[in-house]
Amino acid sequence: MDMNSVDEELENPNSNTMESSEHDDQNSNIGDQHLHLMNPQQQPPLPPPATSGSGSGSGSGSSRYENQKRRDWNTFGQYLRNHRPPLSLSRCSGAHVLEFLRYLDQFGKTKVHTNLCPFFGHPNPPGPCPCPLKQAWGSLDALIGRLRAAFEEHGGKPEANPFGARAVRLYLREVRDSQSKARGVMNHESIPDH
Repeated sequence: MDMNSVDEELENPNSNTMESSEHDDQNSNIGDQHLHLMNPQQQPPLPPPATSGSGSGSGSGSSRYENQKRRDWNTFGQYLRNHRPPLSLSRCSGAHVLEFLRYLDQFGKTKVHTNLCPFFGHPNPPGPCPCPLKQAWGSLDALIGRLRAAFEEHGGKPEANPFGARAVRLYLREVRDSQSKARGVMNHESIPDH
């Protein structure tokens, strides 16, 4: 499958490889959302994405992963279609992936303390603070892994995979480091580097 076929699949999310079931797992990072973006700076509010859950059944793990990967792929395709100007997958770069990840932060549920917050570096803050909620590093890392796999499954070449771009890997590392510092986790032994 060539990149034009991949673009056509993203333009037609109702094709056989992209069908969704009404009974898909409700615990998803970005699935089943209707993204209506004017441009990256002007975005209407959307319902927050659900947090990813782990499969408990031995046979449902692969199916759950595949369902989540399909929902993530469909959502990213919708993001590209609603981007201004609209983007085809063949023109998508690591910079567009970063824009997508930053966009998702508005739906995050992880409190990330700023340097000025009195709770910065405290793993269990004693009270509330006005620091922003963001997507957790682990959710973003898993999302990128699923989208990277979906890109190649839909005919994209590994060397042209925008989800595997150096800029995306550096961004994920930066998010991981800043979130661990904000929580007071100073060593990275407990957080593997991908």
